[in-house]
Amino acid sequence: MDLKKIVAVSGKPGLYEIKAQSKGGIIVESLLDGKRFPITVTHNVSVLNDIAIYTYEEEVPLREIFKTIFEKEQGATTITHKSSSKELTTYFSEILPNYDAERVYASNIKKVIQWYNLLSGKNFDFTAVVEEENEETAKA
Repeated sequence: MDLKKIVAVSGKPGLYEIKAQSKGGIIVESLLDGKRFPITVTHNVSVLNDIAIYTYEEEVPLREIFKTIFEKEQGATTITHKSSSKELTTYFSEILPNYDAERVYASNIKKVIQWYNLLSGKNFDFTAVVEEENEETAKA
């Protein structure tokens, strides 16, 4: 499992792993309950590997933020996404001190924390994510 195959589907809770392609779209499997269903062009889908968080200097890829959380928590899950907005923003400022507070809302932070905890609960290998990124930059 890698972040290139993990998607968030607008209007649906949790994360999904791409399992196959069909004529009308893709087949995904929920990481929450393991149920499979088709995603068509009418769904708004975001690939986790393509998501980035705004900072005052640049956009930081979500994979780097996950790696930072993983290292900070030593592989364990982190605070719950149901924590107060103040707790979430305080925690996130420890992870990414220069994030753009005007463009990154508490709801965005909540999603990042929720996604990290979901992937962490599925024993996702966050160390491999950055290694893949280094291989891609070496090829370029």
